[in-house]
Amino acid sequence: MYPIFTESLSVDKVTIAIADLPPSLEGTKIVQLSDLHYDGQRLSENLLQDAIEASNQEEPDLILLTGDYITDSTKPIEPLVLHLKHLRSRLGIYACLGNHDVYYPNSRKAVVEAMTRIGIEVLWNAIAHPLGAELPIVGLADFWSGEFRPTPVFAQLDPNVPRIVLSHNPDTAAILKKWRVDLQLSGHTHGGQIALPGWDSAPLMLQSLRSHLHPSLWGFVPLMKKCACVVKHWEWGRGLHQIGDNQLYVNRGLGSYFPGRYGCPPEVTVMTLVCRSSELRLM
Repeated sequence: MYPIFTESLSVDKVTIAIADLPPSLEGTKIVQLSDLHYDGQRLSENLLQDAIEASNQEEPDLILLTGDYITDSTKPIEPLVLHLKHLRSRLGIYACLGNHDVYYPNSRKAVVEAMTRIGIEVLWNAIAHPLGAELPIVGLADFWSGEFRPTPVFAQLDPNVPRIVLSHNPDTAAILKKWRVDLQLSGHTHGGQIALPGWDSAPLMLQSLRSHLHPSLWGFVPLMKKCACVVKHWEWGRGLHQIGDNQLYVNRGLGSYFPGRYGCPPEVTVMTLVCRSSELRLM
């Protein structure tokens, strides 16, 4: 079903403080895009074009993509990459995959091949060094893929070296607390799509409501079962969070499911990296 409610694109700017950040990387600008769900229903051509133009206007050093480029068919990945090839950054584009990108037969292969053709490097339990050896980019397999195996990946990294981790599902932050993760970038939640006054998202409100009800009444809370299947930690559903010693940023995504978005606009995130001694702040 097509979304009923739509909102204009929001370009959210955030400063991220990272311990041990080399002085040469101070001020590095990263753009994050997530959850495009390009399928003819959940992302309009105009919104996609706005997001690409907004990203290019920032002249980022690096673009990072955090999954769910398609929804329920691999066919849209071909026209999607014709749009994505217009993204520009100084050091390239790196991506992880989301659950929709790997759920269907041969979908992972189709998505990776299409994105590789336009120069996007897809990281699947792999490490890349576009910013140099002093700040590696780690891309993990999707949490639900059956191949989410961070242990051998992190074993390759010096614990004294900061790193940025791409992991589509923010629930993985609970597992990744055992390792150093200076910045985890995730998506998946769409920010809950609907935010009501006093709440970050409608799913978080429903989760809180259920916690005050007897289990026999949980079935009467609308959409609660569906929301609970998306993520466990709706309190991490959007924005910047401190998870133990690690930082997590969850992008609200570009695509929208029915009924749409209210108080939760689609997002292009622009991040500026600074040394840990600088104040972490939303701009």
